[in-house]
Amino acid sequence: MTLAFPNPSRSFDEARNAVRFMGHDGMFQIRFFIEAGALTKSDAARREAGTLEARCLSAFDALRTTIYDVACKAYSHGRDSYTLTAADFR
Repeated sequence: MTLAFPNPSRSFDEARNAVRFMGHDGMFQIRFFIEAGALTKSDAARREAGTLEARCLSAFDALRTTIYDVACKAYSHGRDSYTLTAADFR
């Protein structure tokens, strides 16, 4: 199986200061987090006003395809959680 993102939902995880989203590899659910710092450095986030949560979620939505591509590259079988950082997007 390959990693897929059939559910477009995402949420802000205040404790991790990151946006959480899920991927699926067959019947396995894989948790992903993308650090707020990786999102707020984007052009989309810099233009947004509002709370960190709102800016991060808006930037995630604007960059969703790129984020999914990076998540697929980071994914390896055997782990159930990944944290993406700004370094992953270089």
